[in-house]
Amino acid sequence: MAAAAPSAPGGADSPAPTRQGDLYRVVWRWHFYAGLLALPWVLWLALTGGLYLFHQALDDRFHADLMRVPGTTAPHDGAASAGPADWVRAAQQAHPGTLLGVTGPTAPGQSARVELKTADGAKRWVYLDPRDARVLGALPERSTLGWTLRRLHSLKLVGPWARALIEITAGWTVLLVLTGLYLWWPRGRRQGVWSVRGRPGQRVFWRDLHALTGLGVGGVLLLLALTGLPWSVFLGAQINQWANSSHWGYPSGLRVNLPLSTERLADVTEASWSTSLAQLPQSAPAPGVERLLPPLTLDQLWPRVEVLGLAPGWHLSAPRGPSGVWTASVYPADLAQQRVVHLDAYDGRVLIDMRWSDYGAAARALEWGINVHLGQEFGAVNRWGLAAVCALTVLLCLAALPMWWWRRPRGQLGVPPRPRTPGATLGLAGLMLLGGVLMPLTGLSVLLMMGLDGLWLRRERAQASGA
Repeated sequence: MAAAAPSAPGGADSPAPTRQGDLYRVVWRWHFYAGLLALPWVLWLALTGGLYLFHQALDDRFHADLMRVPGTTAPHDGAASAGPADWVRAAQQAHPGTLLGVTGPTAPGQSARVELKTADGAKRWVYLDPRDARVLGALPERSTLGWTLRRLHSLKLVGPWARALIEITAGWTVLLVLTGLYLWWPRGRRQGVWSVRGRPGQRVFWRDLHALTGLGVGGVLLLLALTGLPWSVFLGAQINQWANSSHWGYPSGLRVNLPLSTERLADVTEASWSTSLAQLPQSAPAPGVERLLPPLTLDQLWPRVEVLGLAPGWHLSAPRGPSGVWTASVYPADLAQQRVVHLDAYDGRVLIDMRWSDYGAAARALEWGINVHLGQEFGAVNRWGLAAVCALTVLLCLAALPMWWWRRPRGQLGVPPRPRTPGATLGLAGLMLLGGVLMPLTGLSVLLMMGLDGLWLRRERAQASGA
């Protein structure tokens, strides 16, 4: 978010040479730096995030040959009555591999999905007609258009540094919005910008458009930046550890007196952020009972899950090894229907049944924020509202380019004017470093930029004294 900044350093609408004027210059200067660092990534996140909001509709259209089963009006509609074991056998015949999981039709007219791990270690999703187990096709794991958009939005294209970049971008976005609001704020004779003046061929047009667009979406950008932090590398891990070290997160009491494996929920299935690090229990005899039974087959286990009443679209993960468990999980848009159930692989006993009502206050707040971030909490209103914000954010970023290009002196970067008095930066610097304590990676990048800004100021003073 930017403001109606001066047309040029020392221009007619520049602040007077006062302490307030120096503060304005400092804020403007750091708003410029924040824009240099954050706006390219904000533009990318707005484009990919806006598309991801509609990932389900895009997948249904782009992968219609795999995900849609024509002629069905109910999940198991049709004369044939193939079951999950038939799906698995058909999938393994077409693509030999070890069973990882099964997902039944999530809605009328949709296919079933079997997840397999092939001999070379690759994971594949095989899609089938649930009525007769006819194989419709297969894809590498998480290679649908929706998952591709999700990876692009999560910045995984930059490799292992993606989560670090998320934290840094979020921190600079917060600084960008807050400094932009300060620059726009009416003060003295400046009444603020309430309409777009001029024509597209004039800088004032793009300056006003940038300011008003930033004013309109700034609050939502703050929300999106903060709700994206759970995926960051440092702060996200700290939040998860804090929330789940007590009953603020998922209740540890659900795991008392149960043998636990070293596997995490996210290792075997898609998990909510709050439960991704939860350890899986192990299949073990009930106290005082000798284990004599063979493992349950999928046909025996599936009906036990069906009667548990999970929301449609639940996924069943197969046991990993002799002591593994079956895990049924579902994460619909309605948070109240989130649920994870672990069942003993030998007798089908429910070992853990974790529901939304079992989440602690912190986990609920975090999941609510993430659900809003994903455009799911308020249905179509949430989705289309965020789509509009994404479109306006793209406009905000693009409007900054001509605004900057026409303001900068020819052949120069166009860094906003330096403060007139030494030390004017200290107050804002202190606030930025305080925020850096909460987001250490952002704090380190702020320290780096302070060093570079100091060198730039020294260069400007040297040029001024030699003029």
